[in-house]
Amino acid sequence: MREGTPCQDALRYRRTSSGGLVLAVADGAGSAPRSREGAEKAVRLATDAFAPLVTPWRRLPDARARKEELTGAFRKVRDAFLDWCAGPPGPYATTLTVVVVAEGWLGQLSIGDGLVLVRAEEARGAGPGEPGPGDAGSGDAGREAAGREAAGHGSAREPAASYHLLPRTHTGSEYANETVFVGSPRALDQLRVDCVRDDAIGGVLLSTDGLTHALLRRSPTGPPLPHDAFLGHLFDRLARPDYDHDEEQDRLSAFLASDQITRVTGDDKTLLWAIRT
Repeated sequence: MREGTPCQDALRYRRTSSGGLVLAVADGAGSAPRSREGAEKAVRLATDAFAPLVTPWRRLPDARARKEELTGAFRKVRDAFLDWCAGPPGPYATTLTVVVVAEGWLGQLSIGDGLVLVRAEEARGAGPGEPGPGDAGSGDAGREAAGREAAGHGSAREPAASYHLLPRTHTGSEYANETVFVGSPRALDQLRVDCVRDDAIGGVLLSTDGLTHALLRRSPTGPPLPHDAFLGHLFDRLARPDYDHDEEQDRLSAFLASDQITRVTGDDKTLLWAIRT
């Protein structure tokens, strides 16, 4: 909570019968009186609309076609969101970041200022397993929720890994209050859609903008770069054989509320991430 205001972020994930995932985070606008409701509605709509797209790359081995499908799913989300608002969408203003994880590829779609980072492994364990159909989860923002992808006991993971920030939606100046939301008239024009074809991807992390300073570091010659040490710590802890969800959630929640983080941002903070094991 910030200045007595409840957290306005939301997150949700869904496991599909094909063995993939849909991950979604949303950041309700601080100036919108019902933005928390908007954020929660957006992630629910997204996990439903994007689930049918979680198919192996061999089913549709065309990046352009995949991006068109992702854009079509967002149109469905936006149309349903506007119908649900039953009036001007401003009071429910929220960003939305969605990642589709399937065999052989990863899709990203973002409206607003969310972050998506991927972990590329030099050596991977076994591929994803086969979770039950329709498994889903959700949680309050400002808390950790890690979608640990179901898998068998693969070979040991090599420690070497690299982290990459996927392209972000152009939002103008950090201080210009130019963020575009799901219900904004310019949403479809400002949409960021990407398709990543890389079998080396071993993990993905989504975040609302409240953790920008923790996840990214300044680059003297270009755009921000991933903060490898912080990201490596997060992913390595999630991959531990003795991983305990409740223990890790308590640990991370305490860290996010610490002076180390709150002194650089008073915004809500949400992480959602998954790994292959």
